[in-house]
Amino acid sequence: MTTFRGFATLNFFADDVAQAARWYTEVFGVPHYFERSGPDGRPAYVEFRIGDLEAEFGIISSAYRPPVADGPAGAIMPGAIMHWAVDDLEGTVARLLGLGATEYLPIQVRGDGFVTASVVDPFGNLLGVMTNVHYLEMLGRAGSPAAE
Repeated sequence: MTTFRGFATLNFFADDVAQAARWYTEVFGVPHYFERSGPDGRPAYVEFRIGDLEAEFGIISSAYRPPVADGPAGAIMPGAIMHWAVDDLEGTVARLLGLGATEYLPIQVRGDGFVTASVVDPFGNLLGVMTNVHYLEMLGRAGSPAAE
């Protein structure tokens, strides 16, 4: 039986990986820790470790974006959306917009303790942020100081 234990790595795509890495360094407040160059010597992949559980976030060159399985010829796979847990949802959204992102979905209450919003980064990827009571409960169970 397969057990899904949590998110391991989230990958976004960008035409200019170096530019995307700089933007996300500003967003996250930490630089990427891993980089692999492509045949042209430019970064083709960078990876960050982010947040309480050091979730892996990678940026892959758009040259490696897979095609759509059942789409028209030349169609490319759309971006992913994953919501990152944040402490100050409104402040985070404002900061992302100030850094050049554009609003995709405004702040929306989804239920008690679950509020989401999403933006499109300057490279065309959807970036979700949210307050999530379940995430905080899980941190509390793990004994994380960030849950306090």
